[in-house]
Amino acid sequence: MNRDLQPLEFKDNFFETVERMEAFWAGEMLDRPACSITAPKPGTEPLPGGAYMEGAREEFEPIIERVVHNAGCTYWGGEAMPHYVPSFGPDQFAAWMGADLRWSDSGEGTNWVVEFVDDWRRVFPLHIETEGKWWRRMVEFMTRLGEACRGKLLVSHLDLHSNADALSAIRTPAKLCMDFYDCPYEVDKAMRQVRGLYPFVYETFYQAAEMWRSGTLGWVPIYHPGRSNTIQCDFLALISPELGRKYVIPALEEEASYLDACSYHYDGPECLPHFDDIMAIERIHVIQWTSGARNKPDLEWMDLLKEIQARGKAVWLSCSVEQMKLFHRELRPELAFYSTWAATPQEAEAALEWLVNHT
Repeated sequence: MNRDLQPLEFKDNFFETVERMEAFWAGEMLDRPACSITAPKPGTEPLPGGAYMEGAREEFEPIIERVVHNAGCTYWGGEAMPHYVPSFGPDQFAAWMGADLRWSDSGEGTNWVVEFVDDWRRVFPLHIETEGKWWRRMVEFMTRLGEACRGKLLVSHLDLHSNADALSAIRTPAKLCMDFYDCPYEVDKAMRQVRGLYPFVYETFYQAAEMWRSGTLGWVPIYHPGRSNTIQCDFLALISPELGRKYVIPALEEEASYLDACSYHYDGPECLPHFDDIMAIERIHVIQWTSGARNKPDLEWMDLLKEIQARGKAVWLSCSVEQMKLFHRELRPELAFYSTWAATPQEAEAALEWLVNHT
């Protein structure tokens, strides 16, 4: 276990959690499955506010003050690491490449990207606009967060939507789908260029937020003492396995190989035609299955979750304590990570004890 890591003020059992998570990433288990469970800390009063994509347009200081204060108002039980997840929206990677972001006037927590590619040949080489406003703003936000959170909580790495997700954002999904047939050479070139941006983007924010001090997690919060993140390609839902193998799977393999450990955000049944290819990526350790709001709940995908485990991957499940107990009766404990919550620290510890007694 790496004892050079800086412990966190808001995590009493920091080094015990590091040990448990190292076992989890190795496909092993101590006395129970990995479980992140949070609860309100008695005698504290959280500050109101907090919304997806905050920081993109608001002043940083009030956000950072609330982030640090509220982390101290939370009981981080089991393998829950104190953390904050920054984001400027799902298409922030495209914005760093030169697209602009727009927000809904309704005030709802959503935004979209303004595409800018009419002809791939006119935008080569694809690159990060390091002087662009969205890149500079995120670098500053992550730097300020890293300074304020130092020794207290982790700043999560970002929801990147890189590889083909970024290309579909700057081109539009429909046009990119047609490009695979109309101009495959240009698409192949674009994919190779966007794949080359991932290490620079990852490393910039890894350093800016000082993630090297205490370890990392992605927007799917699974802690690792080294470099980790959640990778994905939602665009796979729109293309065939043949196109996926040619253009997207190599990008995912590269991203997974760059990291010390990673989880994969598997976004819905529409991506299931690519199941075998994703499962074959050795460096993907954990699958976060997302069934989607219009589909049956996760408990009714048990056969799929078991098949994921049969392929040697762990499953990450966000669920109530009662749902966790149902999953636990069916799934292999060494290949499960539960993310849940409780009303009090005592209830959180009781849930962890239940896992110990029933494993």
